[in-house]
Amino acid sequence: MKRYQGTRNGTAADVTVDGKPLIPRLDLWNHSPSGFEWGYGGSGPAQLALAILADHLFDEDEAVCLHQEFKQRVIANLPYAGWTLSEQEVQAAVQLVRQSVRAPVEG
Repeated sequence: MKRYQGTRNGTAADVTVDGKPLIPRLDLWNHSPSGFEWGYGGSGPAQLALAILADHLFDEDEAVCLHQEFKQRVIANLPYAGWTLSEQEVQAAVQLVRQSVRAPVEG
């Protein structure tokens, strides 16, 4: 089971998956070349959401499609000091995001 973890070293935000650095996936979308962030809804959190989804889903197109909603639902709410997300927690959030993104808009 994969484990994603975010820690702070001074002002630097470090993210690992199973103890190894998480690849930012700037090749898919370059939100934040300066690195990952979390706890709010900006460009660093968008890059983190994309990187986690690309790693978790093994589907780059779906990761791009879902990452903004995943950022709003999950990444923006992570505690500043640090966090851990299990593979199951990511998958549960992905299921909710898929429903939200694919739900018809009423109005």
